[in-house]
Amino acid sequence: MLEIVVRTENGERHVRVSAEELAGLVRRIGGDGDRFLVVQRIPDLPDVFAQVWHQAGGDYTLEYRDGTAARHFQAMVDGPEVASAAMTGWARQEAGWDGGPAWSPLDMGPVREVPPLGLDEGERAELEKRVREVLVGGYASRAELAEFAEEFLVTEDRRPVSREQAQALADRLWVERVAEQAGWRGETDPERLTRAFTALQGAGITARENFTCCRSCGQSEIGGEGGPEARGFVYFHAQCTDAAAAGHGLILLYGGFDDSPETTTATGHEVVAALEAVGLTAEWDHDPGRAITVTPLDWRRRLVG
Repeated sequence: MLEIVVRTENGERHVRVSAEELAGLVRRIGGDGDRFLVVQRIPDLPDVFAQVWHQAGGDYTLEYRDGTAARHFQAMVDGPEVASAAMTGWARQEAGWDGGPAWSPLDMGPVREVPPLGLDEGERAELEKRVREVLVGGYASRAELAEFAEEFLVTEDRRPVSREQAQALADRLWVERVAEQAGWRGETDPERLTRAFTALQGAGITARENFTCCRSCGQSEIGGEGGPEARGFVYFHAQCTDAAAAGHGLILLYGGFDDSPETTTATGHEVVAALEAVGLTAEWDHDPGRAITVTPLDWRRRLVG
């Protein structure tokens, strides 16, 4: 799999696709509402991306940016095979990947300077603290992190952080976290959790990470996530993520779609078995009315973007 995220004009998001799947997405674009796709590496970094635009009957427009607006290039190619080969080479960071198309610099205009935050020390510290907490949770994209930073201090009559200031703050803290995670080695506990959830999903248990904002929303919405073969469900919501990131373990909520204690209990046993199979420890007293807690847990979730 390529360590990339692909976003399409029609709102799709594809994480860690194969080279063949990326080529298929490039071949697909061209119709109304589905004329371009943007590719970022994992983890996402500010001003580092590649994209391709195509309208049926025309050439393919390739672009990539390499860290700054001054390093933004464009090329025209005449078919999806050339476009997808260039995108795949970029994704893999292959030597000489850009040697085929005739690239030329693209003038993006002057870079607008972002004014400093007009916050007192207390507000600045609280804002950075909360943004870092969301970062440690590990599920937010750079865009979502910037939106959070922009809205955190908003009141009815005050909006102290502009969109540009929020993006600059989010990007700075994001890059710091990416540098920190570069020192992590091996599989982390959140990655083990994802493996367990993937196995449960394949076994007929609808499994969702960081699902909705709270238990009330989760319980009301999880039913819409299950397919016709799903027997039960397990999930944790954003408040559970915050607690896990703060070192308090992770609470998992589970149940059966038929609402029976028997199915809920059976689902609980399947969840615990899946967690133990990947090396995580679950605390549960086999009571279908009690949540499962994953603890101890070292919450180091690698950023995607």
